[in-house]
Amino acid sequence: MKKMMFILITGLMVVVLVACGGNEESKEAENDVKAKTAETDQQKEQQKEMEEMQKKLEAQQVDEKKTVAIVNDEEILGSDYNSTLASIQGQMQKMGQDPTSKETAEQVKTQTIDSLVGQTLILQEADKKGYKASEADIKKQLDETKKQFKTEKEFEAALKQSGMDMKAFETQIADGIKFNQFVEKEVTAGKVTDEEIQKAYDQVAEQGKSTGQEVPKFEEVKPQIEQSLQQQKQQEKLAMQVEELKKNVKIDIKI
Repeated sequence: MKKMMFILITGLMVVVLVACGGNEESKEAENDVKAKTAETDQQKEQQKEMEEMQKKLEAQQVDEKKTVAIVNDEEILGSDYNSTLASIQGQMQKMGQDPTSKETAEQVKTQTIDSLVGQTLILQEADKKGYKASEADIKKQLDETKKQFKTEKEFEAALKQSGMDMKAFETQIADGIKFNQFVEKEVTAGKVTDEEIQKAYDQVAEQGKSTGQEVPKFEEVKPQIEQSLQQQKQQEKLAMQVEELKKNVKIDIKI
């Protein structure tokens, strides 16, 4: 009898232990499911936020065929506006700003128009001065662009998504080449002094120290700082030249 009782008790203990072990495994599995569910929910929320932001960004676009501005009888179309708009929106997002907020929406619109008008004026001036993009230069840049895609089909799909055909894209490339030629030859920024480079480095170093970041040695970053300051001066000179060109032309903003 005692032996039988011992067997029953032992069997009962086994059942209890197995049940307990099963409960632990069940809890672990349940926790894993909860964690995965939370992760999935977070991903869904992020995806939803991205989709909502994309809708807001697209809402700032205009009809591609709409004339947004006229500069010296040359029309600037909505397709050009939307392309430049997307670039400015992207820049603002990288800086942690929301280009669709009430505070920045008008600013984004103004920047887009100003950029397009400035580009148009510079290209008109480049044409007057005889700057041209050769077929070889256009083909070279086109080939370099295509190399960024795995296949020709991917490139064509991206081109279609941007709303351009090959002719329009080649025209855009040619305009870019002429623009760069003009800036390189006509917009001289002047030399960057050692004092300016040192001052810029000191500012960066001070910011780095205040945020606890490691600051590289001056000689290591001097070339990059010099190049950055050179570009900054060139952009300032270009902006001044655009303002001068605006004085003698007719600009009609349509939006």
